[in-house]
Amino acid sequence: MFTSLHLKQFKSWTDTGPITLAPVTLVLGTNSSGKSSLIQSLLLLKQTVESPDRTIHLNLGGDTSTDLFNFGDFKSIHKYRAKDRHFSISFSFERSITEKRNRVKRGRFYASYIQTSAGSTVIKELRLQDSESGSCFHIEREQRGAFSVFMDDDWDLPNLLGTKRDYAPERSIAFSRPAISLLGDKGNQIEDISLAIDSELRALTYLGPLRRQPERDYVWNKAQPGKIGVDGCHAIDALLASALLHRPKSPEHNRTLNGVSTWLRKMNLADGLKVCQIGRSNRYEVVVDSQAVSANLRDVGIGVSQVLPVLTVAFFAPPGSSVVLEEPEIHLHPLAQSLLAELFAQVSRERGIQFIVETHSEHLFRRMQTLIARRTVEPEHCAMYFVERDKEGSHLRRLALDDYGRVENWPDQFFGDALGETAEQARLMFERRVEEGQ
Repeated sequence: MFTSLHLKQFKSWTDTGPITLAPVTLVLGTNSSGKSSLIQSLLLLKQTVESPDRTIHLNLGGDTSTDLFNFGDFKSIHKYRAKDRHFSISFSFERSITEKRNRVKRGRFYASYIQTSAGSTVIKELRLQDSESGSCFHIEREQRGAFSVFMDDDWDLPNLLGTKRDYAPERSIAFSRPAISLLGDKGNQIEDISLAIDSELRALTYLGPLRRQPERDYVWNKAQPGKIGVDGCHAIDALLASALLHRPKSPEHNRTLNGVSTWLRKMNLADGLKVCQIGRSNRYEVVVDSQAVSANLRDVGIGVSQVLPVLTVAFFAPPGSSVVLEEPEIHLHPLAQSLLAELFAQVSRERGIQFIVETHSEHLFRRMQTLIARRTVEPEHCAMYFVERDKEGSHLRRLALDDYGRVENWPDQFFGDALGETAEQARLMFERRVEEGQ
């Protein structure tokens, strides 16, 4: 789980300050305020660690088959008219599940980037820390492409070990083999930290705001998909795998499919969901049961197909991983939007999934307030932020909630003025009745 995020000179942000990320984190704000930039910073690092080129410092995208975003070039990321000629991304993480080969449970990542005279984006400084032991390793770029390697007992106490071009970092998170050899007995420790960061970023799942339209039938190769896809294109594959790949008595049998069906019922969108093979072919259809009527997914309301990837990823994502969602409420009626808050709270608690959600939904937000008031969700289990923008750039406000879910520092007029609208309607009704009485 990512526990904090900090950006400097990144797109519209001069300095976000340290952002605490909770098991459920909601990011709200006006259009084009900079909400998506917060999410994109992690996705930029994710597509970098997944790049086939291990020597790359930052993968800005361009390959539509593998990359999550095309960030353009350095100038597209670096804040316009920024005083500093670099931008930086920093985050901390805590792992609920650790592999036997990797004992790092808590760590910290920091990297700043500059543009070379040739136009390439390269690391200016990289720092990796094992938060439990306090050991910190970092690399700084010197003149003519050489890099200096430091080992610290503290984040701010460097101890120079050597400088060479061969010490250039890889994929933003890893030290080169020569740099690891330079560290001697500490080499295994830096590899563990890099591996932990790599695992956290690779396990991050992203679902964008534009989900794929449903098909009447789907070709399935009888394999478990590795990911859902930015537009949810593999959500049906995950449902098919859930229903047909596992033995009936296996805990995995229908787990994802049943979870999705349960929440479709709660949201009053359908009574259930099932997958059916078409003849003896490798084609399958998704059938939605609603009010004693069964219909192909293509023939039901668009809200079902749009929320389907959201529900699927909640049960498909590996335990302990992070899920980033943009506008999960699209095409949903108000009750269904509000129940998304309950989905995030329950799945986060039961499966250890972290949800980082960018939303415009008042209904989702209000239900989360209610869950806190009910004590279903502890205030520290949920973080809510409001993003606004002026001529200087984006600004972040953490919404302060008390034990009753009330917001103490709510920005004016974002969700409108419900009480004011009611009062205005009452005033106009009274005036009209007076006029009609005359």
